[in-house]
Amino acid sequence: MHQAGHITTPHHDIQSGLRLLCFNMQVGIQTQRYHHYVTRCWQHLLPYAQRNNHLQLMARVFEDYDVVALQEADGGSFRSGRVNQVEYLAQHAQFPHHVQQLNRNLGALAQHSNGLLSRPAFAAIETHVLPGWLPGRGALAAQLEWPHGQMLHIISAHLALGAKAQRQQLDFIAQQVPQHQPCIVMGDFNCSAQALLAHPRLRETGLQLLTLNHPSYPSWRPLKGLDHVLVSPQLAGAQVKLLPPLFSDHLPLDIWLPRPT
Repeated sequence: MHQAGHITTPHHDIQSGLRLLCFNMQVGIQTQRYHHYVTRCWQHLLPYAQRNNHLQLMARVFEDYDVVALQEADGGSFRSGRVNQVEYLAQHAQFPHHVQQLNRNLGALAQHSNGLLSRPAFAAIETHVLPGWLPGRGALAAQLEWPHGQMLHIISAHLALGAKAQRQQLDFIAQQVPQHQPCIVMGDFNCSAQALLAHPRLRETGLQLLTLNHPSYPSWRPLKGLDHVLVSPQLAGAQVKLLPPLFSDHLPLDIWLPRPT
């Protein structure tokens, strides 16, 4: 299930390349220490007065990007003050196009979602429910028009915590990777770079892992690389760097995709 929308801003030219951000935003909660998982866990369930202030500051950061992939956004429920966070961030950062994918619908209590914000128009959008014994994980697949008559394929995903479910979900994602077209796969994979490198079907796609040494979690003392970026050979020269903490317990990934040759 997804909701899409747009606002009016000038057309964006992607001829020279794209700047992307990938971010598990943890519903706008500020987590700075391990004990905050206990003392601030109520913010996952109840409205929080500072949450929209955090969203506004996120939006200011997002303004510098062409595409933003979000995980752990709320689609508009009691805990977020009925604010669709994907839509809110798109509007405040002036993105003309956005899509929200509702992954786990807890009714009025929580609307667990992925999101994709874009300045170039989407040529196509698909939402996928990822396999696994526990529902609630999803992937967004989008296409943007790219130079030389190609399409840039963007796959943004949030994987499960268990290794078995992750393997099944990576199998599924590998099947969505197109042949002979530029593609980027990114998101919160909840696993190490080594697990991705060892996955046979992912290796068969030819995707190159750019986050071999990019610990993104926890944001206040990064020890684990859980957020990852993989690109097709057509995007050789792509670069990734970690940004400073932005409230969440995950660090954002700043990605530069050069124009494909």
